[in-house]
Amino acid sequence: MKLKLYFKNSKGNKLCGILSNPTGNLEVPIIVMCIGHSSNKDRPTYTSMEEKLNENEISSFRFDFYGHGESEGKFEDATVSEAVDDAQKAIEFLKNKGYLKIGLFGSSFGGITSLITASKSDDLFVLALKSPVSDYEKVELLRKGEKGIEEWRQRGYVSYDSSDGIPLKLNYSFYEDIKNNNGYEAAKKIKIPTIIVHGDRDEIVPVEQSRKTADIIRNCKLEIVKGADHRYTNPEHFEKCTKLLSDFIISKCK
Repeated sequence: MKLKLYFKNSKGNKLCGILSNPTGNLEVPIIVMCIGHSSNKDRPTYTSMEEKLNENEISSFRFDFYGHGESEGKFEDATVSEAVDDAQKAIEFLKNKGYLKIGLFGSSFGGITSLITASKSDDLFVLALKSPVSDYEKVELLRKGEKGIEEWRQRGYVSYDSSDGIPLKLNYSFYEDIKNNNGYEAAKKIKIPTIIVHGDRDEIVPVEQSRKTADIIRNCKLEIVKGADHRYTNPEHFEKCTKLLSDFIISKCK
């Protein structure tokens, strides 16, 4: 059973997701998938994870954040705080449908979103992270430098290329918001089984961030994919990453 469903965030914006339940049974585990920044729910990471999980009778719900994909909102207004609210509402939506065992998977921007969401939840059963951002402020400083950040502040927005190569704008409110959303602080509150997979050639999010996060989380497995960049452009790296993540989730469902 695969359904396109809609739910609302706290602001009343309509968000779109794909629910895939291979058995139709609400008692099977379900994984909520949090996408990367400027990505969408139909990208290979999420469809590949869906396939691997569904083959093992684990349901999945991949959805578009506010301002992404088929969901309402403007990308330029998106923030980490907004994404966390979206994720919380996705979990609430599934609970209201009768799902009992819910886990989280997040990639990059969706990774810090999942970290913070998990830190605010007390009934998730697993957390899986693909090259997550833990310290977004440092990532933006590395990419833009202090001069670039100041230009962003003065202009009010920055030009941003989406994962599909579409030019977008991102408001300075994004940078102001990330100062209040630190993955390391969130990690201190996470007690559920967690896996982090990160490439050691990541050019966007330094692998050191995941090493530090893995040290903080009490029950965390860290897997480093040698030679892999942020987007796992090498098919072998991509397959290894998604297999590590899905195998870990599957092992926690038994």
